[in-house]
Amino acid sequence: MIGLTNRRQLLQQSAVGFGSIALASLLANDTCAGSAASGALAPRQPHFPARAKRVVVLFMHGGVSHVDSFDPKPKLTELNGQPLPFPKPKFEFAPTGNLLASPWNFQKYGQSGIEVSDLFPQIGGCIDDIAVIRSMNGGDQVSHGPALLNINTGSGVFARPCLGAWTLYGLGSENQNLPGFISLSPSLYHGGAQNYGSSFLPATFQGTRLGDGSTHFKDARLSSLAPGEVPELQRMQLDLLKRRNERHLESVGADSALEARIASFEMAFRMQAEAPEVMDIGRESAATQAAYGVGVEPTDEFGRQCLFARRCLEAGVRFVQVNFSYPRNYWDAHGGLRNNHSTNAAKVDLPIAALLKDLKSRGMLHDTLVVFATEFGRTPAAQGTDGRDHHPHAFSFWMAGGGIRGGTTYGQTDEFGYYVAENKVTMPDFHATILHLLGLNHERLTFRHAGRDYRLTDVHGEVVRDILVRNDA
Repeated sequence: MIGLTNRRQLLQQSAVGFGSIALASLLANDTCAGSAASGALAPRQPHFPARAKRVVVLFMHGGVSHVDSFDPKPKLTELNGQPLPFPKPKFEFAPTGNLLASPWNFQKYGQSGIEVSDLFPQIGGCIDDIAVIRSMNGGDQVSHGPALLNINTGSGVFARPCLGAWTLYGLGSENQNLPGFISLSPSLYHGGAQNYGSSFLPATFQGTRLGDGSTHFKDARLSSLAPGEVPELQRMQLDLLKRRNERHLESVGADSALEARIASFEMAFRMQAEAPEVMDIGRESAATQAAYGVGVEPTDEFGRQCLFARRCLEAGVRFVQVNFSYPRNYWDAHGGLRNNHSTNAAKVDLPIAALLKDLKSRGMLHDTLVVFATEFGRTPAAQGTDGRDHHPHAFSFWMAGGGIRGGTTYGQTDEFGYYVAENKVTMPDFHATILHLLGLNHERLTFRHAGRDYRLTDVHGEVVRDILVRNDA
């Protein structure tokens, strides 16, 4: 009978050990500078031809009101202040009163004539590149933490890998000198690191956090990125550390955390040359910075994030999440709806439109998927006198670029925006669609853990094909 140590050695020597493969790739990179890695983050072929090569998610923390943004409801104006003429959901986050009309007008934009509220005139100007999904449904995730986790990981209850981690697991990274997945200013509240974590996937696939939502993004830094005074000496130190870690790994067997730590040291060393240049948005022209609203209020912070995201995508980062995050930025309008949404929209509208236009002008929008997401909508009925409560039963997302058929809407809510009336889109459907555009079959992208095969969409999910370009299979 093979002993425990020998069995582990056998697995490693026969190249079944995932950590050994990743470590061998890193060692090969050291001796062959500039060569493509063949390990965990090396680029991999998708299941079928992809429409999108990369993804940027614009995440709005707190819950953007669908009936005040992308889903116009004239009936709310007509019956403002009156009771809802049918039963409210049995499960609500907090009690609500009578119907509340939107404080904003809607108008048609572009050749498609899709209606967008006055909150987002700049995004409205890009509507012919956008597909608005008006029939999102978040199930019963009515509070912030579970709702964020549901959108990011597919489960509001269990610890699961996030969408970005699954994307790296399926496709690898295009640039071995930068993280393949970066999350900009994610909140450390409401699920925290789980929202950009890898859970039971190897830790190599977790997101790299830059900022945390508590301070201005201009102050965000990647720690310990400054190069050593003598690069040769630093290389020798890393080689020694790597040999010690490798020896420890051989003695204990596969260890995802240690494997990721080995990779992180090597990644940091490679990043010292390329990351500072990518992070320096001052290299952009004054005109480009002005287009994103950098240097002026209220757009400076989110403009910096969007411009930095474009630079990352251009440099080969596979997945970037741009977070409009708690506690400094928050769409949670339980009261003061007009002030809350007007203030927040003024911060993000121009930068988001600038990102879409910039990607398009550089020839990148056609293979970059842009996603505008939020944790849930807001109730069509009032909370207090001028607020709206959490509403997971129906809300709006939109997508652009990367195989999306712009100038379209999909799904409908009822005439008050309370429930999905046509073509419900669940979180598994949403995730399946993103993976499909990346060339990944959500039913085939699995990982064996605890005796079963897991996937992002669990046992659900249908690709929303009506928002895809016509020749998409």
